[in-house]
Amino acid sequence: MLRFGTAGLRGPLRDGPDGMNLDTVSRATAGLVDWLRGRCLGGGTVVVGRDARHGSAEFGIVTAEIFAAAGFPVVLLPRPLPTPIVAYAVRELGAVAGVQITASHNPATDNGYKVYLDGGSQLIAPADTEIERCIEDVTEPIARTPVTPAADDLVRRYIDRVARLPELIGGPGERSDIRIALTPLHGVGGDTAVAALTAAGFGRVHVVGAQFAPDADFPTVAFPNPEEPGATDLLLDTATRIGADLAIALDPDADRCAIGIPDGDGGWRMLRGDETGVLLGDYVLRTAAPDALVATTVVSSRLLSKLAAARGARYAETLTGFKWLARAGDGLVYAYEEAIGHCVDPAAVRDKDGISAAVLAADLVARLKAEGRTLADELDDYAVEFGLHATDQVSLRLPDPAAAAQLVNRLRRAPPDEIAGEQVEYTDLLQVRGRMRTDALIFEGGRSRIVVRPSGTEPKLKCYLEVVEPVADFGVLAAARTAAGQRLAELRTFCRGL
Repeated sequence: MLRFGTAGLRGPLRDGPDGMNLDTVSRATAGLVDWLRGRCLGGGTVVVGRDARHGSAEFGIVTAEIFAAAGFPVVLLPRPLPTPIVAYAVRELGAVAGVQITASHNPATDNGYKVYLDGGSQLIAPADTEIERCIEDVTEPIARTPVTPAADDLVRRYIDRVARLPELIGGPGERSDIRIALTPLHGVGGDTAVAALTAAGFGRVHVVGAQFAPDADFPTVAFPNPEEPGATDLLLDTATRIGADLAIALDPDADRCAIGIPDGDGGWRMLRGDETGVLLGDYVLRTAAPDALVATTVVSSRLLSKLAAARGARYAETLTGFKWLARAGDGLVYAYEEAIGHCVDPAAVRDKDGISAAVLAADLVARLKAEGRTLADELDDYAVEFGLHATDQVSLRLPDPAAAAQLVNRLRRAPPDEIAGEQVEYTDLLQVRGRMRTDALIFEGGRSRIVVRPSGTEPKLKCYLEVVEPVADFGVLAAARTAAGQRLAELRTFCRGL
């Protein structure tokens, strides 16, 4: 049967206990009902939302109706909407749980069941295995009671909150008018993102028409993920055509946001998640309290830790996933993961939120433009201040998740002493205690760092690469980028040979 992984269930649409279908969703909901009752949370409000994938409408309705029949007041969101709205609604309403039917950026053949607990954070262990046991104990029949979808009030409140972020975080100041190109990649974030950007004062939004309406088949992309090669080609074509200042790509459930900028040679490039992460993190810290906390994960760049120390902020590092990042510590003002997930307003949304990240990125670009500067200028400044941090990722697609775990175990049994000519030190995160214990290996040398782990959601082995080059001044930046690029190529070759 499908197991609770990253915040819930995710798998292919097919019959049987190993697929996403009405029976799987019904049993999962009945099990969650029993788990909540076992913690004296029966009768508390539950929020249910969905994306526009195949099966999502039916799965959302059956989830809401089972909760209602069990005596839980249910807020069923009125239409396909972004995942962050469910996270927001759980926190805003003081709900005991929330469920979003979504498979995020997975292929069109998949769907999923994402669970939020009180406070609007994703579930973590041991709740996941406890809920699994409750699901296994479910017996038929499972009662259902019809539910009337809620009005748009929560959606409007979410948009209002996001639209206020430039003032809440950036504060008053001069802004230039900017032109934005945007794609939701056939997902559910388009209307909400445009509404939030417009309400925040960014009315010149040009959408990629071929990808704007939700389409469960994702016809223009091989994989509906902004990080995949070719996924943002239409976006960058639009940005070039309209002379945009900023390009924004949301993933299909709009909890992740990728940023594109002019490359200085007449073209465009998409920023890596680590680049956007430090840009937004620094922006948030400009007006944050002196002891504010920022966080990222063990597979992300080390640059945020250096920036936090220089800005007088605290820094935390967690395992991958926002179920950990959202719980990084008191005073959290910003968190990101390299896979283009950003939490810029944890007071309202304790999860990654592509729409609020897009609004904050637009505000940063507008403020910089008023000063005659760009995001590329900011990145150059960081390179001179902290050294050039260049990152990349290698994903090896494998027949099944077990094959990825076997590869990691082979490396664990015989870890290399050197990688691409550089001596490395080896850390096995299965050997550490506490929350940082996970199935991952870290290899660190003088200039390089590689983290190897099995994917938590797909049959892949993931290798996260980082190279740091010292930069004495702006005059040597180009040479440092060339050296970093060469070193990353050597690390990619090593990883592909695993």
